[in-house]
Amino acid sequence: MSKYEAVLVLSVKNGDEATQSLQEKFKALIEANGTLESVDEWGKRKLAYEIDDETEGHYVIFNFDSEPAFPAEFERVAGITDGVLRTLVVKN
Repeated sequence: MSKYEAVLVLSVKNGDEATQSLQEKFKALIEANGTLESVDEWGKRKLAYEIDDETEGHYVIFNFDSEPAFPAEFERVAGITDGVLRTLVVKN
């Protein structure tokens, strides 16, 4: 198992409940495929540039341990999920 850090930028246009729902979805996905170490919620921040006509995003950082194949699956799921503006997974 390896250590990873995943950063998600979530859309805020659907409200706080939708943002929390997405955060819980990805938290459950990590827990099902690895060991979640911590969740660092940065909250709403101004984006450096517009993404899909949005100027603000909700930032969440997950630190977790998993098998090497899981980060690609995490990025795939994040890429097809409505409400996720950007995602980045790096190995620690």
